[in-house]
Amino acid sequence: MTPITLTVNGESKQCQPGRSLPQFLEEIGLNPRLIAVEYNGEILHRQYWENTQIQEGDKLEIVTIVGGG
Repeated sequence: MTPITLTVNGESKQCQPGRSLPQFLEEIGLNPRLIAVEYNGEILHRQYWENTQIQEGDKLEIVTIVGGG
């Protein structure tokens, strides 16, 4: 299969088609439990992640959640 191209935090990335958002996040080395995701300009609530398929041209902004006080 031909990889698809998307933008993650302003950088071009590639992945295989048919990947769910959590699969993609794990492939690029992120722990899905410790991040927030903006998907094509909108905050994507965690309940929708599993049903979100990465598509050609998607734009993701990923923020790491930091604990502390």
